[in-house]
Amino acid sequence: MIANSEKILIVDDSPDTLEMLERKVSSRGFHAITASDAMKAVDILSTTHIDLVLTDYKMPKVTGLDLIKHINSNYSQIKVIMLTGYPTIEGAVEAVKVGAEEYLTKPFTDEELFTALDRAIDKIRKQRLSQHKEHLDNNPYGIIGNSKAMQKIYDSIRKSCMTNATVLIQGESGTGKELVARAIHYNSKRSKTPFVPVNCGAIPESLLEAELFGFTKGSFTGAHETRAGYFLTADGGTIFLDEISETPLSMQVKLLRVLEDKQVYMVGSKKPRSINIRVIAATNKDLQLLVREGYFREDLYYRLNVLSINLPPLRARGEDIIQLVYYFLNKFSRENSKQTPKISSDAISAMLSYQWQGNVRELENLIYRIIIMNDEKTIQISDLPQYIRYSIKTEKDLTRSLQEVEFEYIKSVLQSVGGNKSKAAKILQIDRKTLHAKLNPETKD
Repeated sequence: MIANSEKILIVDDSPDTLEMLERKVSSRGFHAITASDAMKAVDILSTTHIDLVLTDYKMPKVTGLDLIKHINSNYSQIKVIMLTGYPTIEGAVEAVKVGAEEYLTKPFTDEELFTALDRAIDKIRKQRLSQHKEHLDNNPYGIIGNSKAMQKIYDSIRKSCMTNATVLIQGESGTGKELVARAIHYNSKRSKTPFVPVNCGAIPESLLEAELFGFTKGSFTGAHETRAGYFLTADGGTIFLDEISETPLSMQVKLLRVLEDKQVYMVGSKKPRSINIRVIAATNKDLQLLVREGYFREDLYYRLNVLSINLPPLRARGEDIIQLVYYFLNKFSRENSKQTPKISSDAISAMLSYQWQGNVRELENLIYRIIIMNDEKTIQISDLPQYIRYSIKTEKDLTRSLQEVEFEYIKSVLQSVGGNKSKAAKILQIDRKTLHAKLNPETKD
């Protein structure tokens, strides 16, 4: 769904080769990014979504093979094409063994380069669609994402489904705690019984006991009838106590008693009511810290924390962000009778770099707002809020020479104007001859 502009990172220590490859890659409609050595490529990979890497084999300090090993270990979705001027059968075998998709020998023709590019990009697109479909087909929990972090969550959900033990779900706001609680319930033996969600933080303290345990007629002013509380409503099923950390200490004592005795006392009644119920609790706060500070009972904490699931923040889920973007684009486009827009690689990169303090909920709201307000066929980076567009983190490397910093800035300017040297020279306020000299420092006397 990316608008025919997959991001391709080109790595070569020769400025002339970099410029040539950047020009050819860009001519095919792809977004080209360049790095003059492997370490700069590693920095780019850490902050930018890259689909394909073209890397030279022989480079000083860190070789292309080392770069491929790094990519294979940390970015398994990225395809790699190895370029070399020193062809050997052993080199080709080694490159493929560590993860290279293609192996091109210099000098290569345009046809050879473009054929290799097309094959790799075709695999990327097919793999992206296949993984998304496979994930949805094989994931019974209705949760989007197949990162390593989420695979651990699915394993915890699977184990939780096999028991009636109390579960404590912890994670930042917007990470999907209720979604996980529902997944546990609806994939357990209680799936045909009630699932009752309760936001403990939204109920006034004075009403919390009556809401949770129910009350009898005449038990307090306004109690005109007997009413079952959330616990009795959930009898036989699951009660989900969200924001459990917001319950006052006086209520925590009563919750502990319910968990231990499996009985509730309705307000105004001295007769206990037995319940068969599973409790799943959730919080966005550090309960252990609240225990140490005296705001949460230690005995209740251990009673709740029989099984524990710690949801990762969205910023720690890598390319799950892309899957979620596509999912929400399709969902909200259908709901609003609109054609699903494409999304540029720049916009994807910005969203991958953003920290998402509101997590999945924040991403969902952003995509919904874009679908409502935007009528274009492609979502560009300019359509994103300013705080996301300028969120890409860059760490200053204070070991680089002034010439290296200047060269990198010039390349960035060139890239921003589509490789037009006249425009770049005008922005840099230098003439074309000076620009050529700065791009090719090795040609100086």
